[in-house]
Amino acid sequence: MSEHAGLKTLSHATVRADIPGDSVQPEASDEFVTSSYVNDLTQRALAYLKVGYPVHFAGPAGTGKTTLAFHVAAQLGRPVVLVHGDDEFAGSDLVGRDSGYRKSRLVDNYIHSVLRTEESMHTIWEDNRLTTACSEGYTLVYDEFTRSRPEANNALLSVLEEKILNLPKLRRAGEGYLQVHPEFRAIFTSNPEEYAGVHKTQDALLDRLITITLGHFDRETEVAVAIRKSGIPRQDAEVIVDLVRELRGVGVRNHRPTIRATIAIARILAHLEVGATLDDPRFAWVCRDVLNTDTAKVTREGLSLMNEKINEAFQNICGRGREDFKETASH
Repeated sequence: MSEHAGLKTLSHATVRADIPGDSVQPEASDEFVTSSYVNDLTQRALAYLKVGYPVHFAGPAGTGKTTLAFHVAAQLGRPVVLVHGDDEFAGSDLVGRDSGYRKSRLVDNYIHSVLRTEESMHTIWEDNRLTTACSEGYTLVYDEFTRSRPEANNALLSVLEEKILNLPKLRRAGEGYLQVHPEFRAIFTSNPEEYAGVHKTQDALLDRLITITLGHFDRETEVAVAIRKSGIPRQDAEVIVDLVRELRGVGVRNHRPTIRATIAIARILAHLEVGATLDDPRFAWVCRDVLNTDTAKVTREGLSLMNEKINEAFQNICGRGREDFKETASH
């Protein structure tokens, strides 16, 4: 692909899983497309991380938060420990837990007339991913951390501020705390609080993070992503991107459809060997089906306005009559 407006391919969050333990090693990928917008975000995040501050990428779904988090983590050159937020998380899911007991019995009958027995029981402690990252100096990527209940993240407070991880006495090494490795870094991602399944985060944790708010990519970046992910011609990619960006203003919460819809349409058209034109009815039904979720809740008198909104978008983008597309979309 030729470069446009400074766009080029850089490393991405593909991972190698042959690193010991629960960590992975980010490696380069030919599919990751960056632009001046992405480079700016990356450099800002690295500036904070290298000083020792945790970074928080916040924004709606489909804005590339997780991908960017791995891309930034790859630049640090350290193994990555990945944690996904979960409503059923407890503190032990980050720090570790007692997983059972080990019992031993010694029978001494060396002197036949004397029988001596000794029994001992020890707890079996298993470190979890936060403890591993803190002790080994790995990069923690905590994806959608606000899906975990606030109390589950309390262990992070001392880790991020005092650089100390409080540990239960059951831990096999017996220490009451762990000094955080100087190479430890943390990257968080989150969706807006109004999203389903998202908890309000305690101010004490947010105050320890440097938050970078993400929006949707600029048009040129989205075009480059569509081309890189599917291999379709630039002209077709531009039509798809413009259509999705036009409909984004009428989608649910004005955030959807996202770049995922763009990639899906582009990949399907590449598979079908179909151009982004109304001359082929397959383009119409691909757009209708992929975008259905994003516009189904846009209704009038109980009826979905999805087809009408797509027709209007095509009229604005392609300059074609609404009736042409309406006819193909109905089949």
